[in-house]
Amino acid sequence: MIRWSYAINQWKPSFDDFTRRRDHERALRVISISGFTGVELTTGTGRWEPLGNPDQLAANFGSAAGFADFVHDAALEAVSSWFFDPLLGFREDLSGPADPADPAAHDSVVSHATWFAEALAELGGEVLVVRPTASAWQRPELDDAVIDTIAACWNDVGRAIAPLGIRLALHFDFLSALRSHDGLERLLAATDPALVGFSVDTGEFAAAGLDPVAFIEAHPDRVAHVQLKNAAAVDDDDEYLRRNAEHHVKKGGGEKPVPRWFLELGVAAGIVDAEAVVRALVSHGYDGWVTVESDLSPHPPTSAMLNGWYLQHVLQPITAAS
Repeated sequence: MIRWSYAINQWKPSFDDFTRRRDHERALRVISISGFTGVELTTGTGRWEPLGNPDQLAANFGSAAGFADFVHDAALEAVSSWFFDPLLGFREDLSGPADPADPAAHDSVVSHATWFAEALAELGGEVLVVRPTASAWQRPELDDAVIDTIAACWNDVGRAIAPLGIRLALHFDFLSALRSHDGLERLLAATDPALVGFSVDTGEFAAAGLDPVAFIEAHPDRVAHVQLKNAAAVDDDDEYLRRNAEHHVKKGGGEKPVPRWFLELGVAAGIVDAEAVVRALVSHGYDGWVTVESDLSPHPPTSAMLNGWYLQHVLQPITAAS
């Protein structure tokens, strides 16, 4: 059965926004009334990120269970998933960025992933979604030795969190080093399918010039999570290789420029066929969460409600007919 959640990341455009409890309450209620039953959190660190990690949840809500009650009070069933980027580092334990391509960092990655997975299990979640490696401008080369090192790290994480009932899902974004040299397929081949799944982010795939439906058809057994969002354009000028692409390309629009890389579902200008994605998932018997996103939306509540309308009137009829 497909269950629908919504990513809360679009409500936080800068580090000092979206820090008050009333803001969180309003966001969760908008997500709920828009037809979603779960929420996806994003990792963060420090007091400006009250929803960013288990320690911050405990500081602001008493415990993970206290935050679960807060989520339930908004008429949502669960925190479906948590997006974890080990390259960020955490002030809570004074740890720096942990790079999966560095064997010396693997213990840190496993430890922090387990930290999140334990809290996620308390929150009723099922999937830890992870950014598996750095951006392409930071790591232009992915030789076999680097791929094997990254794969070993995520195999270890998958093995560590499986007893908690949490599945691991690698996430691909259009700035990722995995865009180069067939890195995505090589990493999939190097990881253990029993331990490491994949999160299909439809907007990121489309922006990278890849077909998310074709990926689902080719790897149905590896799909452990889906992030469903629309995209406005393809990075066909290889701007993902540009230094600090996160700022100059994703936020700044690049040389085109692109006002917003990611749009609401069903927008005519978009290039993601969300209906085809859902049909592919249904045809392969996908059983799990689909998280709808609208990264960098200038009006998060409006985007959530527009996506909710599309969910209820276009996508859910597809799943109901199966």
